[in-house]
Order: sequence, then structure tokens, then C-alpha cells
Amino acid sequence: MRIQAKTQQLLGAGLLGAGLLLAGCGQAKGPKAGAGGAAPPPPEVGVVAIQPERLVLTVELPGRTAPFRIAEIRPQVNGLILRRAFAEGADVQAGELLYQIDPAPYQAAHDQAQAAVMLAEANLPAARAREARFKELAASRAVGQQDYDDALAALRQAEAQLAVNTAALAIAKVNLSYTPIKAPISGRVGRSSVTEGALVAAYQPLPLATIQQLDPIYVDVPQSTTELLQLRRRLATGRLSPDGAEQAKVTILQEDGTAYPLAGTLQFRDVSVEPSTGSVILRVVVPNPEGTLLPGMFVRAVLKEGVKEDALLLPQPAVERTPKGEPFALVVDAAGKTGLRMLTLDRAIGDRWLVAAGLAPGDRVVVEGLQNVRPGVAVKAVPAGAAASQPPATAKPK
Repeated sequence: MRIQAKTQQLLGAGLLGAGLLLAGCGQAKGPKAGAGGAAPPPPEVGVVAIQPERLVLTVELPGRTAPFRIAEIRPQVNGLILRRAFAEGADVQAGELLYQIDPAPYQAAHDQAQAAVMLAEANLPAARAREARFKELAASRAVGQQDYDDALAALRQAEAQLAVNTAALAIAKVNLSYTPIKAPISGRVGRSSVTEGALVAAYQPLPLATIQQLDPIYVDVPQSTTELLQLRRRLATGRLSPDGAEQAKVTILQEDGTAYPLAGTLQFRDVSVEPSTGSVILRVVVPNPEGTLLPGMFVRAVLKEGVKEDALLLPQPAVERTPKGEPFALVVDAAGKTGLRMLTLDRAIGDRWLVAAGLAPGDRVVVEGLQNVRPGVAVKAVPAGAAASQPPATAKPK
């Protein structure tokens, strides 16, 4: 009996200690529970519903300006420069006088050749008359055949001499016409490499000046063959569709980042690849009436690749990355639970990502409150911008 009483005392003391322990645990959990012991509400997150939209895809490439036409002015005859007839940096018209080479020696050569032509023309009638007389006399055997042959040969020599002198006169005229050096094209002329009194040589290596046509002006843009193949693949598979007449329109960004007010037109893609860079040249023609763009300027060209009719754009804050750098986003399903979606991103469009794969139209993507949730938890989804601030959580999605 004594042993049984002692056992009952020990069991009662154990139950009393367990009750006190449970009471202490209940007191420790008290502050985390809601009123009346209810579970805490699910965290509130801001979501956006992804909807497809029409998007014109563009690519921005660096390029340099080049003159539409360029002419290097070189003399075609030797001589002394008498005067320069243009102001450096001025606009000149085709056919306008630029330099005057001393024409005196070429004028004298022209006059001499002209006199030689006149002399040959004066001798020709007598030779023709003599040949005609000897022909009649030879027919009646009044003169020998040899005499007629000599008269015919003299006529042929006179005609040939006239032809030679006429050709020499033509050459003299051409050389004389080269003494005034005129602009072959309209454009802006640069600095002059010679002044009055300089002696120049025909077809010399150093040009006297250079004329460049700046309106319109070319913009040469290199594009990698990789980008070109990707673009062709998108168009072939239907992921992109051409934008019609607007496809060839090009926006030009100047060196300071401002947009050039006039749009350019894509003229052609080069047919050969530059081996050192693996790129092809795109040539854009840009109106330049004010001469704002100068040859050699660095610019950026925004070219239209095509139109994506069902583009899915996601705000950049909604995209996080794994330790390996793989992009993902959290979506809220119909049951109000979050799920992880791995994404394939195409490119950045402003402050949004163009999603190539991983999302579907209508998906609700978490944009605000990402620090408070992880995949698989229940949340309260509200439109982005209306989400209440939540205390930061220590767990982050992996």
C-alpha cells in the first residue's frame, strides 16, 4: 500500500509539470496568433495579369555617316594655277569653276593644230583635181598608169594628213577645255591643298580639293550575321511579321543621344560578309537638308525588325534569378497559391522584359511583395500598386 501511494504521488507531480509546460508554451505562442487564437492572414502581394499586345520590335545598332557622293578634284593637264574660284567649305554646283590653270600654252597648241587642219584642207582640192585629170588621161592612154597611181597616192596622203591634223586639233581642244577645273557634282567643297601660283601635274595623287554631297547622306551600319540569321528565322517561322512600308523606316540617334528629326530609309544590305568582324553592312539613306550630319559622325540607327502580334511583356521587377542566373517569376493560381515559372527572355523593352517562353496570357505574376512569399504558399493577390506593405521575410525563393 505504501508503494502504491508513492507511485500515485509521483504521477500527479508529472501531470502537474506537464500542464505547467503546456501552459508556458501556450503563453509563448500567444503573441503570434490572431484574436481568439486564429491563424495569421496570408501575405498580400501585388500582381499584374499578363495580356498579349502588338509590339514593333526594333534593334539599335551603331553606325557612321558617309557622303552620298564624293569627288576628288585632280588636274587633267599640267600647268600653273592662276586662281582659285571657290571659298573653302562652301556649297558648289555641278559645272561651277573651281580652279583655272594657265591656258596660254594649250591655247597656242590648239591654234597650231587648227592651222595644220586648214593647211591640209587647202592642199586637198588640188590633189583631188589632179587625181581626176590623170584618171581620164590614163583611160585614153595619154599618160601612163604609173602617173595615175602617183596622183591617187598623193590624194590619199592629203586626206590622211587632214585626218591626222583634225585628230590633233581635237586633242588640243580637250586639253584646252581641261584648263578650267570645274565641279563634277554638287555638294560641299573642303579645304584646298593648293593656292594660286602652284604648279600641278596631270592626274597627281594629291587631290586639289574634295567635294562631298551631304543631302542626302548615308549611314553605314554593321549588323552581325548571327542577328541577321535570327531575324530571318523569326520571319520564316512566323514569330515575326513584316511591318509593310514602315519596315524600311530607320530612326537615327545622334552622338549626344537625341533623335534626328528626319527618318532614314533602309536602302540595301551588303551581299558580302566582312571576315574580320563577321558582319554585313546595312546602308541607310537619311535626308540632311540643314547639313546637321557630317561625314564620319558616330550615330546609332534604330531599325525595325518586324511586328509581334501576341507579345507578352513583363515588368522587370517581377523577374528574379537563380544562383545560376536563370530568370524566373512567381505566379498566383486560381486557388490563391504561388507557383514558380522558369522564363526565357528575349530582350528588354523599356522597363519591361519581352518573354519568349514560360508564361501564358492571363497569368497573374507577382510584382510587389516578392520578399514576403515563396513558391507554394497561399497569398492574397491584389492589383499591383494596391498591395499593403508587409514585413520582410527571411526566406527567399530559390
